[in-house]
Amino acid sequence: QAAMYMQNSGTIIANDKDIERISILSANLEKIGATNVIVVRHDGVQLCEKLKKLNFKADKILADVPCSGEGNLRSSPKTLLTWNIKVIQRLSRIQRKIAESALSVLKEGGELLYSTCTHSPEENELNIQYLLDNYNLKIEKINLPLKCREGITAWRGQKLNQELKKCCRIWPQDNNTEGFFLCKMKKVGGEKCKK
Repeated sequence: QAAMYMQNSGTIIANDKDIERISILSANLEKIGATNVIVVRHDGVQLCEKLKKLNFKADKILADVPCSGEGNLRSSPKTLLTWNIKVIQRLSRIQRKIAESALSVLKEGGELLYSTCTHSPEENELNIQYLLDNYNLKIEKINLPLKCREGITAWRGQKLNQELKKCCRIWPQDNNTEGFFLCKMKKVGGEKCKK
Protein backbone atom coordinates (compact mmCIF):
# COMPACT_ATOMS: atom_id res chain seq x y z
CA GLN A 1 0.00 0.00 0.00
CA ALA A 2 2.87 2.38 0.78
CA ALA A 3 4.46 1.57 -2.60
CA MET A 4 1.12 2.35 -4.29
CA TYR A 5 0.81 5.72 -2.53
CA MET A 6 4.41 6.50 -3.46
CA GLN A 7 3.68 5.48 -7.10
CA ASN A 8 6.81 3.31 -7.10
CA SER A 9 9.04 6.32 -6.45
CA GLY A 10 11.39 6.78 -3.51
CA THR A 11 12.63 3.80 -1.54
CA ILE A 12 10.96 1.54 1.00
CA ILE A 13 13.05 -0.74 3.21
CA ALA A 14 10.82 -3.58 4.42
CA ASN A 15 12.37 -5.55 7.26
CA ASP A 16 11.26 -8.64 9.17
CA LYS A 17 13.07 -11.36 11.12
CA ASP A 18 10.61 -14.07 10.07
CA ILE A 19 11.54 -15.77 6.78
CA GLU A 20 7.95 -16.94 6.16
CA ARG A 21 6.64 -13.39 6.41
CA ILE A 22 9.42 -12.17 4.12
CA SER A 23 8.53 -14.83 1.55
CA ILE A 24 4.86 -13.79 1.57
CA LEU A 25 5.79 -10.11 1.35
CA SER A 26 8.19 -10.69 -1.55
CA ALA A 27 5.57 -12.67 -3.46
CA ASN A 28 2.95 -9.96 -2.90
CA LEU A 29 5.35 -7.21 -3.98
CA GLU A 30 6.04 -9.12 -7.18
CA LYS A 31 2.30 -9.62 -7.85
CA ILE A 32 1.56 -5.90 -7.56
CA GLY A 33 4.68 -4.78 -9.45
CA ALA A 34 6.20 -2.78 -6.59
CA THR A 35 9.74 -1.93 -7.68
CA ASN A 36 10.73 0.57 -5.00
CA VAL A 37 10.92 -1.90 -2.09
CA ILE A 38 14.08 -3.45 -0.67
CA VAL A 39 13.24 -6.50 1.47
CA VAL A 40 15.70 -7.40 4.22
CA ARG A 41 15.80 -9.91 7.05
CA HIS A 42 17.31 -8.45 10.21
CA ASP A 43 16.76 -7.85 13.86
CA GLY A 44 15.17 -4.36 13.86
CA VAL A 45 17.60 -2.89 16.40
CA GLN A 46 20.64 -4.24 14.55
CA LEU A 47 19.34 -2.96 11.22
CA CYS A 48 18.93 0.55 12.65
CA GLU A 49 22.46 0.40 14.10
CA LYS A 50 23.84 -0.49 10.66
CA LEU A 51 21.83 2.26 8.96
CA LYS A 52 22.98 4.76 11.59
CA LYS A 53 26.64 3.92 10.87
CA LEU A 54 25.92 4.72 7.20
CA ASN A 55 24.40 8.09 8.24
CA PHE A 56 21.09 6.94 6.75
CA LYS A 57 18.02 8.96 7.73
CA ALA A 58 14.42 7.98 6.98
CA ASP A 59 11.49 10.31 6.29
CA LYS A 60 8.93 7.90 7.73
CA ILE A 61 9.16 4.68 9.73
CA LEU A 62 6.45 2.12 10.48
CA ALA A 63 7.47 0.16 13.56
CA ASP A 64 5.05 -2.76 13.68
CA VAL A 65 6.66 -4.21 16.77
CA PRO A 66 6.37 -7.80 18.07
CA CYS A 67 3.64 -7.99 20.70
CA SER A 68 1.60 -10.32 22.89
CA GLY A 69 -1.17 -10.44 20.28
CA GLU A 70 -4.15 -9.83 22.55
CA GLY A 71 -5.91 -8.21 19.59
CA ASN A 72 -5.83 -11.50 17.69
CA LEU A 73 -7.70 -13.64 20.23
CA ARG A 74 -10.78 -13.97 18.00
CA SER A 75 -8.81 -15.54 15.16
CA SER A 76 -6.07 -17.14 17.25
CA PRO A 77 -7.38 -18.42 20.60
CA LYS A 78 -4.06 -20.23 21.16
CA THR A 79 -2.61 -16.79 22.01
CA LEU A 80 -4.16 -17.26 25.47
CA LEU A 81 -1.92 -20.27 26.07
CA THR A 82 1.25 -18.12 25.93
CA TRP A 83 -0.16 -14.93 27.46
CA ASN A 84 1.15 -13.85 30.86
CA ILE A 85 2.44 -10.65 32.48
CA LYS A 86 6.09 -11.72 32.14
CA VAL A 87 5.65 -12.03 28.36
CA ILE A 88 4.13 -8.54 28.26
CA GLN A 89 7.00 -7.08 30.32
CA ARG A 90 9.63 -8.78 28.13
CA LEU A 91 7.96 -7.64 24.92
CA SER A 92 7.57 -4.10 26.25
CA ARG A 93 11.34 -3.84 26.69
CA ILE A 94 11.94 -5.16 23.16
CA GLN A 95 9.37 -2.72 21.73
CA ARG A 96 11.07 0.25 23.42
CA LYS A 97 14.45 -0.79 22.04
CA ILE A 98 13.02 -1.07 18.53
CA ALA A 99 11.24 2.30 18.77
CA GLU A 100 14.35 4.02 20.15
CA SER A 101 16.49 2.49 17.41
CA ALA A 102 13.99 3.66 14.79
CA LEU A 103 14.12 7.20 16.20
CA SER A 104 17.91 7.17 15.85
CA VAL A 105 17.57 6.89 12.04
CA LEU A 106 14.52 9.15 11.67
CA LYS A 107 15.08 12.62 10.21
CA GLU A 108 14.12 15.64 12.27
CA GLY A 109 10.56 16.38 11.16
CA GLY A 110 10.12 12.72 10.21
CA GLU A 111 7.26 10.54 11.37
CA LEU A 112 7.25 7.29 13.32
CA LEU A 113 4.12 5.17 13.30
CA TYR A 114 4.19 2.77 16.27
CA SER A 115 1.86 -0.20 15.84
CA THR A 116 0.85 -3.31 17.78
CA CYS A 117 -1.95 -5.87 17.62
CA THR A 118 -2.46 -5.89 21.37
CA HIS A 119 -4.51 -4.01 23.97
CA SER A 120 -1.94 -4.07 26.77
CA PRO A 121 -1.13 -0.52 27.98
CA GLU A 122 2.36 -1.75 28.94
CA GLU A 123 3.01 -2.46 25.25
CA ASN A 124 1.22 0.64 23.99
CA GLU A 125 0.64 3.88 25.94
CA LEU A 126 3.33 3.19 28.54
CA ASN A 127 5.89 2.74 25.76
CA ILE A 128 4.72 5.94 24.08
CA GLN A 129 4.89 7.76 27.43
CA TYR A 130 8.50 6.55 27.78
CA LEU A 131 9.34 7.90 24.31
CA LEU A 132 7.67 11.25 25.07
CA ASP A 133 9.64 11.49 28.33
CA ASN A 134 12.97 10.85 26.64
CA TYR A 135 12.73 12.26 23.12
CA ASN A 136 11.47 15.42 21.47
CA LEU A 137 8.31 14.03 19.92
CA LYS A 138 4.85 15.29 19.16
CA ILE A 139 1.90 12.90 18.85
CA GLU A 140 -0.21 13.54 15.78
CA LYS A 141 -3.88 12.63 15.35
CA ILE A 142 -4.61 9.63 13.12
CA ASN A 143 -7.66 9.66 10.86
CA LEU A 144 -8.85 6.24 9.71
CA PRO A 145 -12.06 5.02 8.09
CA LEU A 146 -12.65 2.88 11.21
CA LYS A 147 -14.00 3.55 14.66
CA CYS A 148 -10.96 4.52 16.68
CA ARG A 149 -11.03 5.01 20.44
CA GLU A 150 -8.67 7.38 22.23
CA GLY A 151 -5.53 6.18 23.93
CA ILE A 152 -5.68 5.93 27.71
CA THR A 153 -4.19 8.63 29.94
CA ALA A 154 -4.01 6.71 33.22
CA TRP A 155 -3.02 3.15 34.12
CA ARG A 156 -2.80 1.50 37.52
CA GLY A 157 -2.64 4.80 39.35
CA GLN A 158 -0.10 6.34 36.98
CA LYS A 159 -1.18 9.52 35.19
CA LEU A 160 0.01 9.69 31.60
CA ASN A 161 0.45 12.53 29.13
CA GLN A 162 -2.91 13.87 27.89
CA GLU A 163 -1.50 13.82 24.35
CA LEU A 164 -1.91 10.03 24.46
CA LYS A 165 -5.59 10.64 23.70
CA LYS A 166 -4.44 11.13 20.09
CA CYS A 167 -3.38 7.49 19.93
CA CYS A 168 -5.76 5.11 18.20
CA ARG A 169 -7.15 1.97 19.84
CA ILE A 170 -9.05 -0.25 17.42
CA TRP A 171 -11.26 -2.71 19.29
CA PRO A 172 -12.59 -5.88 17.60
CA GLN A 173 -16.18 -5.24 18.70
CA ASP A 174 -16.19 -1.76 17.13
CA ASN A 175 -15.16 -2.69 13.59
CA ASN A 176 -15.48 -6.49 13.34
CA THR A 177 -11.69 -6.62 12.95
CA GLU A 178 -8.73 -7.72 14.99
CA GLY A 179 -7.56 -5.35 17.75
CA PHE A 180 -4.81 -2.81 17.10
CA PHE A 181 -3.02 0.16 18.62
CA LEU A 182 -1.48 2.97 16.58
CA CYS A 183 0.44 6.09 17.51
CA LYS A 184 1.86 8.55 14.99
CA MET A 185 4.72 10.68 16.31
CA LYS A 186 6.70 13.48 14.71
CA LYS A 187 10.34 13.99 15.65
CA VAL A 188 10.54 17.69 16.50
CA GLY A 189 14.00 18.07 17.98
CA GLY A 190 17.29 16.47 18.80
CA GLU A 191 17.90 12.92 19.94
CA LYS A 192 17.34 13.15 23.71
CA CYS A 193 15.58 15.69 25.84
CA LYS A 194 17.73 17.12 28.62
CA LYS A 195 16.15 16.33 31.97
